[in-house]
Amino acid sequence: MKLYIRSSACVSPQNTFNHEGFLNDIVEYTGTRLKAIEPDYKQFIDPKQIRRMSHVIKMGVAAAKQCLIDADVDMPGAIITGTALGCIEDTVTFLTRIIEQQEELLPPTAFIQSTHNTVAAQIALMLKCHSYNSTFVHKGISFESALFDAIMMLKEQDAENVLVGGTEEMVDTSFKILTRLGLYKRQPVSNLSLFVPSSKGTIGGEGAVFFLLTSEDSSANLAELTGLKILYKPKSIEESITVFLKSHSLTIDDIDMMITGRNGDIKNDAVYEQLNGSLFKNTSLANYKHLCGEYPVSSSFALWMAANILKSGVVPEIIRERIVGEDTNNGEADNASPKTILIYNHYQNKYHSLMLVSAI
Repeated sequence: MKLYIRSSACVSPQNTFNHEGFLNDIVEYTGTRLKAIEPDYKQFIDPKQIRRMSHVIKMGVAAAKQCLIDADVDMPGAIITGTALGCIEDTVTFLTRIIEQQEELLPPTAFIQSTHNTVAAQIALMLKCHSYNSTFVHKGISFESALFDAIMMLKEQDAENVLVGGTEEMVDTSFKILTRLGLYKRQPVSNLSLFVPSSKGTIGGEGAVFFLLTSEDSSANLAELTGLKILYKPKSIEESITVFLKSHSLTIDDIDMMITGRNGDIKNDAVYEQLNGSLFKNTSLANYKHLCGEYPVSSSFALWMAANILKSGVVPEIIRERIVGEDTNNGEADNASPKTILIYNHYQNKYHSLMLVSAI
């Protein structure tokens, strides 16, 4: 059974939400943290509800609703989300009030909305969707776990379509803690110069990306989701990639473009640099974390990007690292319109994932 991405919607630090063109209006940041560009939430949420919703809930609801609008679907067969930190803004608010009010007379709203499944639940409540609803909290592979569940549901024909997404927000508290732990850079840097040169740490990010997956073939589909693989501390990632491709009757020569999770951290990028000089040496390469920042479910942004590349046939200049076969005289490439894209990302070199996407 073939599975397809019918539609997608993305709230990110770039102009990606309901925006004409594809990554043609790039926003440059100078600092160590990228903040999402928020849409007009009044188009999707009752104004009385907006003020009671945290940042990540609003992003998730808007992305989910826009995704359904783009697919011309009123009710999904299931709602599945992935998040590592969940609604951390409400969590911090609730814990702060515990201390400030000495555990007395605590407002319940922040506690109720602090759970990881709040985004999926809020989407279901607003749509009046009583179907399967689940949230995966699996650290750096939370989105991939949600995607895997959606794939199983469709293959088992438990639903005709599945709304699946990854959501994450960055708040001051978590950003400070992760910076102290060495995940983020301590000196300001331009996101567009993130990879030259690599140094210790990366830049923080946030966002919400939703996809509507279906088994129904249609010319309106963005791309085919061909394969997915989740790995934990693999002994040989090169061997794992080769085996994964072989399971789909492919070799690395069949891949038109690799999208990797380089993030400007010299330790993190060592894995990609090794592969770029060996297994990927004859493959076109693209990056994405200089646009959205590093966060546990950033691979959802990469999948959004891959689906749009395959649908539009355009590889934005801003994401290119290396285009194999490029004509240096006119800047055009033989495979300027890739038909098969492999996404490889790892989070802190523990949680690795592979997503294979093909043109319709």
